[in-house]
Amino acid sequence: MEPSDAAFGAGADVTLICRIVAAKARARGPRVSDKADKQPDDQRDEEDEGNEDSPSGTDTDTSRDGQSDDGSDEEDGDDGKPPLYKRPVFWIVVGVVAAVLIVGGVLYWLHARKYQSTDDAFIDAHIVRIAAQTQGQLIRVTPADNRHVAAGTLLAIIEPNGPQATRAEAQAGIAEADAQIRQAEARVLAARAAVRQALANAAVPLAEASRAQGDYARYADLRRLDPLAAAPTQIDQARAQAQSATAQVRASRQQVSSARADVLTAQKQVEAAQAQRKAAEARLAQAEVTVGHLVIRAPISGQVVNRQVNQGSYVAPGQQLMAIVPDDLWVTANFKETQLALMRAGQHAEITIDAFPSVRFPGHVESIQRGAGQAFALLPPQNATGNYVKVVQRVPVRIRFDTNAWQRYAIGPGMSVVPRVTVRP
Repeated sequence: MEPSDAAFGAGADVTLICRIVAAKARARGPRVSDKADKQPDDQRDEEDEGNEDSPSGTDTDTSRDGQSDDGSDEEDGDDGKPPLYKRPVFWIVVGVVAAVLIVGGVLYWLHARKYQSTDDAFIDAHIVRIAAQTQGQLIRVTPADNRHVAAGTLLAIIEPNGPQATRAEAQAGIAEADAQIRQAEARVLAARAAVRQALANAAVPLAEASRAQGDYARYADLRRLDPLAAAPTQIDQARAQAQSATAQVRASRQQVSSARADVLTAQKQVEAAQAQRKAAEARLAQAEVTVGHLVIRAPISGQVVNRQVNQGSYVAPGQQLMAIVPDDLWVTANFKETQLALMRAGQHAEITIDAFPSVRFPGHVESIQRGAGQAFALLPPQNATGNYVKVVQRVPVRIRFDTNAWQRYAIGPGMSVVPRVTVRP
């Protein structure tokens, strides 16, 4: 209720009281004296004549008057007094009550206008949901529900036999790849030595071929100058030696090429072995990660809630095991947008939790969201229609606790609170 509404209500109460008192006074009916005044004139005349004829008229009137006076006093009693609403004391009391109510309403309004409050508020936190990252059977689940744990506390252990075997297999693959790399590197060295030997062996046939070709050319020149200077057999022998030496040179060159090809083959084998080692290292790394996921620890300090598994349960990747409510809680208060004119970050707030209505927790406004809550909904409303009804929107305001006194109480996310923010000094 706004302060102006409270003041208006106080004035309305005073008016209602006055109307009730007046109605009760009217309901009491005419007084006895009024009834006596309304007697018919004929009856009065008859009484007067009777008094004149009676020899003891004076005494009769006197006795009648005495009886009438006594009866009037007995019948009227308090009715002879003016009604309550015509008494000055009544209006004095009404005026005092009205003044007290008006002053009280004004003081209440002056006091209430310094604060902004809402009951659309709740405790909030970043709840951490613990889930399995590998499949297997749980061989240990440590904490019970609603127990506080510190960061790094053991929460659960998954059966390690399968992942550990995978890790051992990956380690064996790395060892095998290392052996293949060593063998391939040895073949590379041998192939390079064969190349050097082939080059050395090719030097002799090359020299022989050069000498044989020189002899053949010389005998051929002599034969052209003087047919008798060189016998035909010498020329044929020199030609044969030159051809043989040339063939040896070609064979040596083929050996060198083959040795070089062996070097390339050995180098490719080294590269293949290194690739196998990298693959084995990747498998080992994955196995190490899987083994690491077998042991589940608390990532933050907080209270374990909503535990869904027990020892012996089989879990799959992504399956939620439990949740942790952190030690860092705050209040999300959805104030009306009309209440934010004087609200600023840093202003003092008083937090009342519905579960503990007698406890007041000090706090302060940490931040005000830039935008109404509906703007961030999954399906924002579309107001581009002909029939538009303006609705006051609510804006989330984050309020922080100033102390850790709330930790002594069973307080958690989702609980209803009523914050009151001081917006005026």
